[in-house]
Amino acid sequence: MLNEPDSFSDMFRSGIPYILLIALPALICCSPVMASEFEVMSMSKFDVNGQHFGSRVSSISLEARSLYSWNTSRHCVLTRLINLSVNDFDKIRQGAGGLIVMLPRNILELDVEVKEHITILEQEMLAHTGTVPIYFAPFNINLETIIDDITHTTFKAFSQNQTSVAQLITSVSANGYHATVGGSSNVANKNSKIPIIYGELAPNQLLLKPNENPVDGQKLPVILITATLKTFGVFNEYPVNSDVTVLLALVEMLSKLHSTTKMAPNYRLLFLISDTGLLLNFQGSKKWLEIDDNSALQNVEFVLCLDTIIESISSNPDMAIYMHVSKPPKEKTSISHFFKLLKSSAEKFAYNITVEGVHKKINLADTKLAWEHERFSIKRYPSFTLSSLKSHRSPSRTTIFKDDETRILEHTLKASRIIAEALASFLYKMEPTSSIFDGQFAIKEENILPYFGIKSVLHNNDVKDAFEKYLNNVKIIYDKADSRDPDFMFYNENDVKLNVYRVKPAIFDIFLTILIGFYLLIVFLGIQYFPLFYNIVSKLTRDETSQQTNGHYTERLKYK
Repeated sequence: MLNEPDSFSDMFRSGIPYILLIALPALICCSPVMASEFEVMSMSKFDVNGQHFGSRVSSISLEARSLYSWNTSRHCVLTRLINLSVNDFDKIRQGAGGLIVMLPRNILELDVEVKEHITILEQEMLAHTGTVPIYFAPFNINLETIIDDITHTTFKAFSQNQTSVAQLITSVSANGYHATVGGSSNVANKNSKIPIIYGELAPNQLLLKPNENPVDGQKLPVILITATLKTFGVFNEYPVNSDVTVLLALVEMLSKLHSTTKMAPNYRLLFLISDTGLLLNFQGSKKWLEIDDNSALQNVEFVLCLDTIIESISSNPDMAIYMHVSKPPKEKTSISHFFKLLKSSAEKFAYNITVEGVHKKINLADTKLAWEHERFSIKRYPSFTLSSLKSHRSPSRTTIFKDDETRILEHTLKASRIIAEALASFLYKMEPTSSIFDGQFAIKEENILPYFGIKSVLHNNDVKDAFEKYLNNVKIIYDKADSRDPDFMFYNENDVKLNVYRVKPAIFDIFLTILIGFYLLIVFLGIQYFPLFYNIVSKLTRDETSQQTNGHYTERLKYK
């Protein structure tokens, strides 16, 4: 009988049940819930003139915290774009381990202040080098729930109405999340290049007089019209490229006028489009100015640049056009004459559209130019930029968001008509009160809608096909990054996924460790003193049985 407790204690000392008693509860409590997978986009990474923009790190495997509870580099901040401030971003990029931002569901639903906040935040992100991986996630209801959960837990844990014990219990019982994004560090793309396309709309040779030589057409004054495609912003997404849309609409409409036997101007028109613009310091224009056969600009009348002619995200229902110049044009010059025609055209063909001139000197000490026309002004070509923005510092220039597409389409039609009428009046020496783009030459939605979805000069050959259809001498060149001292550089990026696991917070591990310690202590004491415990229980059991038996026997005797 005495050997039974010893054999029972030996069974615990054998190790297998002991391990099971420890491991099973720990594994059950600590095992994470199956991950939720989300689409994410990495923040844009590029170099310009030796300056680095965007983070070169891409891997994340950290505890997800809210915007209000992170405090170390072991935390990945998970938040909404509308909740992130510029100060928060500066702190996170310097001290956190990662940042994941969920985009709004619909920009149209946001108020004016929030839209302005988003554009300012975009500009701030693009202006700094990130030391931590930064990702953007499209709106997802499940990700919204996770953000709400970690934010609610933070506010609940630090509520002033709770005692310290209640806060501790809330922290221990709360659910935590672990964010994981795979991938290695991004590598520079040594084959980085910027495509540039240009073509010429020459006068109709059928209208030359019998004594004129066709070569004389090459000696005509030149008007160059340029625009840049916004191929990326804070992440690799494209907005509505209204600048290129207006340029291609001008190409189509002016080509129709040139094909009419009575409408041949005494000018040569050149059209130039390049990928990227402000973010890469107008590298396309710089490259084009450096090519050898650029003799066309020796007789240039002026260079017209289009830059954010329509705001993609705006709180102002009205529209304005500003002519930005590096030097105020003198009276009776071509630019001064065109400016007057532009104002007259706006007054006649559009309602509540103002045209103003803005003068800004070129800051030669700054390596980054404010407007594209400054590239040409440095080379002493008369040039200007038409924009819907009064300041070159406006955050709307770099935004990739768009709100009301109906408004954008309407304003694009108006801008195309105003610029086309002013340009035609200048080319054909007509009065500004005349209407040229009416009837068969009217600019309609079907003329501009096909161009809104253009993503790049090379995308589906849309730009190339349009140029070759309406222009002559179409050429595509490339500005390639120098292998030794590149002016710009792109980085290879892979498609990645965000996985969010539901786990317990770090404080739960401490709490669980304490519980396991007590549990092991009880088990250890139970094993070591099991014989004594068994003897005590046995004696108590025998004594109670004996007393009960004796008591029943005495009662039976009394009864008899």
